[in-house]
Amino acid sequence: MTGLARRLVAEFVGSALLVAVVVGSGIAAQQHSPGNTGLQLLENSTATVFGLAVLILVFGPVSGAHFNPVVSGADWLLGRRSGTGLSAGELGCYVLAQIAGCSAGAVLANVMFEVGAWQVSTHERAGGGHLVGEVVATAGLLAVIFALARTGRAGLSAAAVGAYIGAAYWFTSSTSFANPAVTVGRMFSDTFAGIAPSSVPAFVGAQVLGAVLGLGLVVWLYPGSAASADNVVVPHENTDPEKLSHV
Repeated sequence: MTGLARRLVAEFVGSALLVAVVVGSGIAAQQHSPGNTGLQLLENSTATVFGLAVLILVFGPVSGAHFNPVVSGADWLLGRRSGTGLSAGELGCYVLAQIAGCSAGAVLANVMFEVGAWQVSTHERAGGGHLVGEVVATAGLLAVIFALARTGRAGLSAAAVGAYIGAAYWFTSSTSFANPAVTVGRMFSDTFAGIAPSSVPAFVGAQVLGAVLGLGLVVWLYPGSAASADNVVVPHENTDPEKLSHV
């Protein structure tokens, strides 16, 4: 298997498991704490924090553990002039793997909890406050990821990204999707964690805007950030199995 193929498998599986964690814990929270939205959110966010951190640790050395089209897009954009980061072709492959993985992860969660494999959410979320929340959540996520990479602290990404997303669950009105692929995947869960298809375009637009703002802030605060694109989210230069065995 080529290095790119291994990276795409890592992005697909990691994205699938991420949404399985988000949706699965949302279903469990809804079943175990009916009528208590605050407790449901606490249960959902706690599982997501730990699940995301572990997935970054497992898949980061292979693909960088992007699991997010705006992270991959920013990686490509930032690295264009310095020859670092993803190429345009790799970016397209990453995004397809992430969207397919997130969609599969929602179906997997539905199957595990026997709520019907194929669902379409009816949970409308596209209020003005929700969209502002997504801009803020995504801008902060990009700032955290690229600031750590630029300052040589990418090894802290698992803990820092997990912590940020966990906090943003609570301080943003949208509960911090901050990820177009996760947003698409969560359409297929008509549960506490779902989002109606009609809300998806606005959410994705807000996420793209947030990514641009967050990346712009990092570039302004940390000149020369382009040289660190290969370290996003986790350094992953060594994708050859023989090399990885000696890391």
